[in-house]
Amino acid sequence: MYRLLIALAVAGFAAGQTPESAKGPVLAAVHQFVDGFNKGDTKTALAACADETSILDEFPPHEWHGARGCEKWMNAYDANAKKNGITDGIVMLDIPLHIDITSDRAYVVIPANYTYKMHGQPVQESGSMFTFALQKGRGGWRIVGWSWAKH
Repeated sequence: MYRLLIALAVAGFAAGQTPESAKGPVLAAVHQFVDGFNKGDTKTALAACADETSILDEFPPHEWHGARGCEKWMNAYDANAKKNGITDGIVMLDIPLHIDITSDRAYVVIPANYTYKMHGQPVQESGSMFTFALQKGRGGWRIVGWSWAKH
């Protein structure tokens, strides 16, 4: 009886876990967005986003949503960077803290660092959190929402 209870407990715990094989495609969409951003490749970054996207970030107006949400954010980022003398922005992702996948939805939390130059001087935001919500459709996994929390 004792062995049966342990086996059931282990099986119940394992059932709540996302298989490693399912995580790769989800993370690929996240990395596509971040890699596109890091390379200044707007087309690649935006291709990782669903058309309807919600975004929260540290610079005004702090929130973007709806059709072409990622594109709206990208345009606002570019304008904010120009206004504040920000160049060479690079996001470095750490090991994800959470990758939860339920059917066609995923939730990902990743510690991140953001480095850039402000008026030519190096700046680093260490220990930030990048959180993503994704949905799987005919074209694969796409970002439907993300937030950046500066540490």
